[in-house]
Amino acid sequence: MTKINVIIPAFNEQDSIGSVIRDIPKTVQEIIVVNNNSTDDTEKNAKNAGATVLTENRKGYGYACLKGMEYIAQQSQNTGSKPDILVFLDGDYSDYPDELTKLIAPILNEDIDFVIGARVKRLREGGSMTPQQVFGNWLATFLMSLFFNAKFTDLGPFRAIKYNKLIALNMEDKTYGWTVEMQLKALKQKLTYIEVPVKYKQRIGISKVSGTVKGTIFAGFKILGWIFKYSFKK
Repeated sequence: MTKINVIIPAFNEQDSIGSVIRDIPKTVQEIIVVNNNSTDDTEKNAKNAGATVLTENRKGYGYACLKGMEYIAQQSQNTGSKPDILVFLDGDYSDYPDELTKLIAPILNEDIDFVIGARVKRLREGGSMTPQQVFGNWLATFLMSLFFNAKFTDLGPFRAIKYNKLIALNMEDKTYGWTVEMQLKALKQKLTYIEVPVKYKQRIGISKVSGTVKGTIFAGFKILGWIFKYSFKK
């Protein structure tokens, strides 16, 4: 039986986290919510919904994802059992967690290493992505196509990857560069990858990245920084 774990970074997502957890297919073995220094009831609501909740007080998307991975590595060491597939999902309920089955299908059926849930325009709810998000995705994927002949069209956070392939990527970004770092390293290590179109709706609450000028600018610099770093890396 394929073992699937889910990591959900969450910062002040008390109103959405329960719905996200409850909509995840029951085939998932463990749902790990990383409470990233929340000041609301995110932790309590996630526990009540049945998730394993970890605490990461250092604010940053990458910090939260790395905390989840550290936990899985420790559990694997203790039990001798590793997940086969790791899925990353946001806690704001903008994705449709039940589409996880569609996301992992290429891994199970075609032995693909890495799958991105692509937030294609025809499946996006109006206003679910800000103009700066749309432009940022276009620019980042255009540059990856230009420099690496990549076929990505999105930096979507809803993604699935074989656990052993993820470990080999040696992920390190602590903040907004996490998603693009994963895609760049997947290209460098010649992982097989595919995009699966997914639905996308307006999030519950305010975005911590695109909802603020500071977050938007910082995320943009981080993403472009990773791309140019890898463009000139031998």
